[in-house]
Amino acid sequence: MSGHSSRRGRRGGHGGGGHEGGDERWLLTYADMITLLMALFMVLFSISSVNISKYQVLQRALQKAFMGGVLDGGKSFQQGEPTRIQGVQSSTASQQVDSSFQIMSHNLIGRVAPTSQADKAAQRKKAAEEQSNLVQIQSKVQSYAQLHGFSGLIKTSIDQRGLVIRLLTDKVLFDSGHAELKATGTPIMLEVSHLLETTKFSNPIRVEGNTDNVPISSPMFLSNWELSTARADAVLQFFIHHGVDESRLSVAGYADQNPIAPNDTAAGRALNRRVDVVVVRDTNSQSQGATTP
Repeated sequence: MSGHSSRRGRRGGHGGGGHEGGDERWLLTYADMITLLMALFMVLFSISSVNISKYQVLQRALQKAFMGGVLDGGKSFQQGEPTRIQGVQSSTASQQVDSSFQIMSHNLIGRVAPTSQADKAAQRKKAAEEQSNLVQIQSKVQSYAQLHGFSGLIKTSIDQRGLVIRLLTDKVLFDSGHAELKATGTPIMLEVSHLLETTKFSNPIRVEGNTDNVPISSPMFLSNWELSTARADAVLQFFIHHGVDESRLSVAGYADQNPIAPNDTAAGRALNRRVDVVVVRDTNSQSQGATTP
């Protein structure tokens, strides 16, 4: 009987100890819940528009929660003496919350703040200067073409991509089915190279080769893709050889995929056989100039 009573006492004592420890376990659950709620608020706050007054209300509410003000008689999470590690300075819950919210508000407000009027004015000024430079180059190319009888073989336009200098390949740059630059095209190519090399701005330059839709198959070019790319590359190499910074240059061959005229007539196909030199805009400006006929 005494042994039985002793065993019961041990079990009862164990159970009593567990009950006493359980009185404070709810604090751990409470702390986890508040932490998760704070994380949720931060996520919701980060994907919403910043409202300064609501942000301040949320800041005060979370400070109050961390300092034990959610429930009557509640305890702060950092009540009592915190464990100190030598060489590390501790901070209060209020300081930690203030610091976290200051960092978060700085990042969020900086991310969603509208562009200032000064920034917008600077962007407009840069776009206007770039447009002026493009128009200046276009005017010089047109003047040279008219003066030297190339008006029918060179077209220029300014659109949202930038300045497009269109060189028709027939009789000027290349023989039919070939990608070697002809001597007849050297004067205009020298003028274009000089203008691209001496301008005061450094916009990217893309050289685009285009053909008509008549298939080609030769030992050198298996299709119009190879022919258009080879012609664009020949123009690019000419620019590099005559001083244009090669870091500005890129090349593309589009075969017959970007026609500017119907391919069902000889005149239309002649217009599609071309190399476009595109001085690409460096800004996001969408202003467009009139296409030169």
